[in-house]
Amino acid sequence: MSKRDYYEVLGVSRDAKAEEIKKAYRKKALQYHPDKNPGDPTAEAKFKEAAEAYEVLRDPDKKARYDQYGHAGVGNNFGGSGFGGGMTMEDIFSQFGDIFGGAFGGGFSGFGGAGSRRSGRRVNRGSNLRIKVKLTLEDVLKGAEKKIKVSKYVACSPCKGSGAKEGNAFSTCSTCNGAGRVTRVTNTFLGQMQTTSTCPSCSGEGQTIQDKCSSCYGNGIVKDSEVISINIPPGVEEGMQLSLSGKGNAAPRGGIPGDLIVLVEVEQHEKLIRDGMNLLYDHYISFPDAALGTGIEVPTLEGKARIKIEPGTQSGKVLRLKGKGLPSVNAYGRGDLLVNINVWTPQKLTNAEKEALTDMQQSENFTPNPKKSDKSFFERMKDVFN
Repeated sequence: MSKRDYYEVLGVSRDAKAEEIKKAYRKKALQYHPDKNPGDPTAEAKFKEAAEAYEVLRDPDKKARYDQYGHAGVGNNFGGSGFGGGMTMEDIFSQFGDIFGGAFGGGFSGFGGAGSRRSGRRVNRGSNLRIKVKLTLEDVLKGAEKKIKVSKYVACSPCKGSGAKEGNAFSTCSTCNGAGRVTRVTNTFLGQMQTTSTCPSCSGEGQTIQDKCSSCYGNGIVKDSEVISINIPPGVEEGMQLSLSGKGNAAPRGGIPGDLIVLVEVEQHEKLIRDGMNLLYDHYISFPDAALGTGIEVPTLEGKARIKIEPGTQSGKVLRLKGKGLPSVNAYGRGDLLVNINVWTPQKLTNAEKEALTDMQQSENFTPNPKKSDKSFFERMKDVFN
């Protein structure tokens, strides 16, 4: 089942500003919130769909990739977080709960029996990592699997990422009583004003560690490395960014890990030049071959291909090998291989060769006489790049 356009999901235009997108998401999420639609799977699906759309459109980088490449630009390989499938309701609430302000009693107290105190707790999120991966045109043609060793923060093994020594429990924060937030009431000339902020004692986690782990000093993460397998889809282009959800830095004390952002670099081919889905190749032939015709071999990404040079071929003739180019990351089919024929003019001649060419020079057959039907240089170039 194809996904709906994210702008359509939130009901905003493509030139909508960040604040307008945020307001539109809040409206949709309140409309389909589980507390307002208990036991309604359709509402729950729309609630997740709105969260997925907002997660992409609120981020300038992801929004730009979505505008350029559509859903393929922010899918599992291109920056999508997987809100619609992999993340739970609680994940969504932990990410965007602050958008709702005082709605639903200041949090999401009615959902899943979580309780208002739990809804106030801050969920840590690990930072994203960015790396570059170099690809050949052969990788672009067929796709590739790259294994890369990444230095990053991982969950501490001795404490299993909790930050506490094994066997030592956490205690409820005495300042916020486990809510993760504190509420203050102040008297003003307008009356009493109530403000809610993150608890300064537990940093919003609602609990404190009784005895910190000696390996991570209570952070729950340590510096290490991991070999990560990256699946590169066919047709990727220079500058594209692929995103692996959850493969970035681990979050302190069991939070949500960040993403691994992979920047694609495509190495230059020894003989072929990329032009979108097409490949370009310059081939030189001798004057006799151009006049008499011949057969030549040209390189492709899958070996060599043999093509025929017709007698009387002019320099600048472009021969097209259909389907020998590259695939598109967002479409079916492949581009073509365009072979530009150049007639080589010798720079050094023997006396015998000079005499032979002098005789030819006198012949009418060797006098340039282009037909009206022959395409001009600019027309031929237009054919190449269209």
